[in-house]
Amino acid sequence: MTYSSSPPTNKLSQLLTASPYQTYVYSYPHKTAYRPLNPPIKLSDVWSRENRDALFLYIHIPFCEMRCGFCNLFTMVQKDEDFVSQYVNTLKRQSQRVKQALGESKFTRFALGGGTPTRLSLGRLKAVLDIAENTMDADLQAIPGSVEVSPETATEDKLNLLRDRGIDRISIGVQSFIDAEVLAIQRRQQATQVQATLTSIKDAGFPTLNIDLIYGLPGQTIDTWLYSLHQALSFQPEEIYLYPLYVRPLTGMDCTNKEWDDIRLACYREGRNLLLAQGYQQISMRMFQKPSTTDISAPIYCCQADGMVGLGCGARSYTKQLHYASEYAVGAKSIESLLQAYLNMPTDSFDYIDYGFTLDTEDRQRRYILISLLSDEGLSFKQYRQNFTTELFTDYPELTELLALKLATKDGDTISLTELGIERSDIIGYCFFSNRVRQLMTEYELK
Repeated sequence: MTYSSSPPTNKLSQLLTASPYQTYVYSYPHKTAYRPLNPPIKLSDVWSRENRDALFLYIHIPFCEMRCGFCNLFTMVQKDEDFVSQYVNTLKRQSQRVKQALGESKFTRFALGGGTPTRLSLGRLKAVLDIAENTMDADLQAIPGSVEVSPETATEDKLNLLRDRGIDRISIGVQSFIDAEVLAIQRRQQATQVQATLTSIKDAGFPTLNIDLIYGLPGQTIDTWLYSLHQALSFQPEEIYLYPLYVRPLTGMDCTNKEWDDIRLACYREGRNLLLAQGYQQISMRMFQKPSTTDISAPIYCCQADGMVGLGCGARSYTKQLHYASEYAVGAKSIESLLQAYLNMPTDSFDYIDYGFTLDTEDRQRRYILISLLSDEGLSFKQYRQNFTTELFTDYPELTELLALKLATKDGDTISLTELGIERSDIIGYCFFSNRVRQLMTEYELK
């Protein structure tokens, strides 16, 4: 099927009259804009042109204990143990070639995601951490490291392993503390189990606990939404992400005919107000953080300037001019087919990049604008000029519409979103996608 969740117009004034939740903007360019690269590009050639002093290492584990109804991530319900073992072994083969291509490099941040990495056995989870530390030379004891877990898989022995290996942030997708609400999104989960897991995470002493919650769930009310938020706050998480429900093509919930615009904006506003009243700082539309969370002594990774190295089938990598990954899929059969192809890859094939998106100057500018504008950092005229040697308003006069509509304010050198602008971040973000990216997204055949 053709993937298109795009608003019908670029005009912000028109978009503001419609739902704020028309397309989920979390990266640029969107993964559905990636295409085969012919001929393939040599990995070492790409990274030789990059600053490799402050890289982000990401390892993707595409296995879960269940497939949630809203999920469009590259993951599948875990196969047999032999398949998983082959995956970890292939990950090791890939990492050896990638490290060789990188040459001298330094990682200043690490994340293990998926999927659910803690779905792996204790031994295989240790093997993946060994790949990060011993093969890729990431000093996990010295840099910020994050791992995604689930209530069913975050066992005491795995949490202790992660903490012992230097992981300082645990992110857990709770979504709701009400059993009926998570059941409605095809998720097996009981609140009592979630609470026990969160207690174990706190007891293990991770400096940062992040809890993900979703608003707009079937049967959810503002009162039940606030109940889940209060339950989350009782564990004093350093971070909370509030996600609006998006029903995406080929997901479990895509087969329903329900309209999902009901109470999401009201839930967002109530949740935002509660977290701000509790002393959290709003970093973006989705992210709320305790002010004391940031460790100023930690090595700093800047996604505007530094690259990301992704390992594993489904992982993405970012350089200044090329974003690349394996092919993307949502359907279970397509994901399994891509995973099997990954396991069968000859080792020397990992020396080449054959799928991705080359960013021209315009797309690098638009990426810079989006990353800055959609966070509390704000968009600096001076920094934009330093990066691109041109003037921001000359290149993108449409920014004046943000100011005119009171979606943003200008304070000295910086444009920042207002409260109204933040809650419409997904609409604003999409408005700054290039025509080329929009066209590629519209033409993409989702598998």
